[in-house]
Amino acid sequence: MNPDPQARAMDATRAQTRRHFFSDCRVGLGAVALSTLLRRAGANPPGGAPGTPRAGHFSGKAKSVIYLCMNGAPSQLDLFDDKPVLRRYNLQECPAESLQGERFAFIRGTPKLLGSPYSFSRHGRGGAEISELLPHLAGVADDIAIVKSLQTDHINHAPAELFINTGFGRVGRPSIGSWVTYGLGSENSDLPGFVVLLSGGGQPSGGCSCWSSGFLPTSYQGVQFRAGSEPVCYVNDPAGVDRPARRRALDALRDLNAVRQRVVGDPEIGTRIASFEMAYRMQSSVPELLDLAGEPPETLEMYGAHPDQPGFARNCLMARRLVQRGVRFVQLYHRGWDSHGTSDGDDIITSLRRRCEETDQACAALITDLKRLGMLDSTLVIWGGEFGRTPMNEARNGSTFLGRDHHAKAFTMWFAGAGVQRGVTIGETDELGYNVTRDVCHVHDLNATILHLLGLDHERLTFRHEGRDFRLTDVHGKVFSPLLA
Repeated sequence: MNPDPQARAMDATRAQTRRHFFSDCRVGLGAVALSTLLRRAGANPPGGAPGTPRAGHFSGKAKSVIYLCMNGAPSQLDLFDDKPVLRRYNLQECPAESLQGERFAFIRGTPKLLGSPYSFSRHGRGGAEISELLPHLAGVADDIAIVKSLQTDHINHAPAELFINTGFGRVGRPSIGSWVTYGLGSENSDLPGFVVLLSGGGQPSGGCSCWSSGFLPTSYQGVQFRAGSEPVCYVNDPAGVDRPARRRALDALRDLNAVRQRVVGDPEIGTRIASFEMAYRMQSSVPELLDLAGEPPETLEMYGAHPDQPGFARNCLMARRLVQRGVRFVQLYHRGWDSHGTSDGDDIITSLRRRCEETDQACAALITDLKRLGMLDSTLVIWGGEFGRTPMNEARNGSTFLGRDHHAKAFTMWFAGAGVQRGVTIGETDELGYNVTRDVCHVHDLNATILHLLGLDHERLTFRHEGRDFRLTDVHGKVFSPLLA
């Protein structure tokens, strides 16, 4: 009790204000309403506290996911979906029926068809059609499933990136990694359950909303590991603070937060406590994770990675190390795939080749390495962008560089690992590569399938927010059965 009579009077007055009444009331209307809302909002995750492993709705094939996000949208027509008709009619005007009622991001007028300048050949027992730009991936063709029939609802980068990650084209919804860790937790209490690694020049157009927890508790937010001496911001001890002092400070902070949580019942306070404790543990776990000295030289060579050189190759090796330590969901973003053809920095002759050279070897090495370690059967590997590219040359403002505009009606992704068919090609597009003609897989179907492979039913994995139950696939989606082994 405050010994000062004047202070006691002020405390009593403050306690009667409307704000403090609804904040501190323990037995009245405020407390009843708050407890009801917290129950409906799913304040506690299904099956236990954040960060602990939890059972799914059924036994899934995959225990973890490595999602290779090729930010900017790779050209499927130059990598996986060869169209001889485009080469035959190269730089001739596109048929009018393909343009009727169509909208493009940048193409104006009547565009010309654009045949791929690259040769394709068939690989593996299934005869996978792969471009000369991806020789390393061709070497593991029997371990991947290529799906040529993806579709999305958006033709601009930020909305499309948000859509494929969160099921919604605007900010505010939880990302797929957040949904997965909300549903399944993590198998390593010393590392985040959802980790993000960037290369190729910064964040995706959708920004950190692509790995946001949205309205889920922030325990399920993706944690970005950065290159350099401080991979996770604000984890290192301040100058002059030793470990025992940091531990005492965190213990005091935990106790104060726990008192406040008992008063107001806000689940975000529990999240805050868990975040502080995770940061403390990461001070030991992250340096060990990032130290590649124990990796055999042949492994580093296989990935094309250098221990102290940031980039996509190193991130692929880090992704393997993360899932090896029980991290549930790892996303790698690599920028630069936006092949419009306005210059040699974004065309399909120079720029696309460079992106493939930066990523092809490490992608194939990741599959080989997971398989060598016996981890491919429990890890789902996904590769792809947010949409596809047009069969027509963009020729923005009369540019003579070759490039393709954004295309939502057909794009390609590949998959490997747990629960996925191997050595197969699924789906078809028409002779121009414009529309899907067989085995359509919408983005909502893609996300429903990823959850299914992890043992989660996309219709049952929900969170009550603003009066209704939300889910990753909204009111859509079905499991894409052609992909399943």
